[in-house]
Amino acid sequence: MRARLLAPTLAALALLTACTSEADKAAEHPNAPQPGTLRVLASSELSDMTPVLDRIADDTGIKVRPTYMGTLDAVELLAKGKTDGQYDALWLSSNDYLRLRPDAAKKVVSETPVMSSPVAIGVRSTALGRLGWKPEDVTWSQIDQAVQDGKLTYGMTDPARSNSGFAALVSVASALSDAQSALTDADVTKATPRLKEFFQGQKLTSGSSGWLATAYQRRGNVDALLNYESVLKGIRGLTVIRPRDGVVTADYPLSSLASTSAATREDVRRLTEALRTEDVQRLITERTHRRPVVASVPPESGLDTSRRRELPFPGSRSVADGLLDSYENELRRPSRTVYVLDTSGSMEGDRLEQLKQALTDLTGDFREREEVTLMPFGSDVKSVRTHVVEPAEPKSGPAGIRKDTEALSAEGDTAIYTSLEKAYDHLGSGRSGRDTFTSVVLMTDGENTTGAEAADFDAFYAGLDRARRETPVFPILFGDSDRSELEHIAELTGGRLFDAQEGSLDGAFEEIRGYQ
Repeated sequence: MRARLLAPTLAALALLTACTSEADKAAEHPNAPQPGTLRVLASSELSDMTPVLDRIADDTGIKVRPTYMGTLDAVELLAKGKTDGQYDALWLSSNDYLRLRPDAAKKVVSETPVMSSPVAIGVRSTALGRLGWKPEDVTWSQIDQAVQDGKLTYGMTDPARSNSGFAALVSVASALSDAQSALTDADVTKATPRLKEFFQGQKLTSGSSGWLATAYQRRGNVDALLNYESVLKGIRGLTVIRPRDGVVTADYPLSSLASTSAATREDVRRLTEALRTEDVQRLITERTHRRPVVASVPPESGLDTSRRRELPFPGSRSVADGLLDSYENELRRPSRTVYVLDTSGSMEGDRLEQLKQALTDLTGDFREREEVTLMPFGSDVKSVRTHVVEPAEPKSGPAGIRKDTEALSAEGDTAIYTSLEKAYDHLGSGRSGRDTFTSVVLMTDGENTTGAEAADFDAFYAGLDRARRETPVFPILFGDSDRSELEHIAELTGGRLFDAQEGSLDGAFEEIRGYQ
């Protein structure tokens, strides 16, 4: 770009700039197009397709550069036009929700299913024995009754971000409302009392299937997971059950985008064709536990091939969004989060303004009944301010958060570990974590410089009771913060690191919402 601007007067410099390597250009523009490579926006669970894509690259020369994201978040990006020029194809677990969004659907010009996986429930063998279930006969109503009786707890991804969570929500709502066709508003209303009881059994939430599986294995005290059959088959110790009264199935369509060229669409067609060859379909089902869509290729051994009713997707966006709104604000356990925010001297200026803007933008996303604590720190914790989004007055809590955010100022050193200890102390008081999803979000732009050190925090965390040790910390890499330091905090507490150095601070805060 600079070469074009200076070429009329500086031909020698233009020639030098024209020799810039593709690697340099890619570093300056991480998602810039590269010859022979397709930029694909993909559902997060498709990260397990790497060996398959490597095989296709070897066989055909078609390379895929994926960007992983929750399915519903990807649809939102598509609808806002933010994929135009940034991606060459879309590969989601399902396009069902996309079809309910005309502003997103018009961006897609073709789609071809590549494989399939139904939503299922994976149950620990100990819980299965206690319940006395025969896997082939289990229904959603039986699962609901087990939850009501206090005999079953489970984890599930956030339906507002992840298609596996949304498909599970649709499956449960359809079954518990006895809907005979696509869900209607009346069906959702009818099912709401039973759904409230059902979601009391949800002990884990997540924005991605991968982290959910890791958290489930770490906890050891959650009985089951609701997710795609393919994800559940990859977790040891689970018996995978497709409820007899129906499931929703993901078909993983590879989609061409209207914003791309004819040549790019031809490359997408070639990639789709390669993914549907018999050899690759066999590799897919063997490596990922998904079901092939080519009739001549049998599913991997161990996948139940008995017929199950396919539950229809909601027929309108109003029903789908109404179901999501009901889940977020009424059905699920409320969130309780402490935001531990670095406001040390190094945050002065642009960094502090970025933090204020990100938090202000986030207030529009807080759910009813959610408890939010702001804990800014420098050399020590500066203040502890807690706000609740009350259903009777939902604007008051967010307004208080915005007011406290605007008052933030930068000064002092950086007491990361001391502040984290105080966050855990705070969560030990007030409302019990047993009926909430609790978490700590840590945002810092530097290394720990004062107060408790890493070893002190490790010892503090080890001394917590089991309930508080189940509260994860989600650190955000920002500014000059130390990746290894924050990775250690995430690994110790069972959280996940979010990168605002490569992305943006507001994007990191928004992505964390799926885990709260």
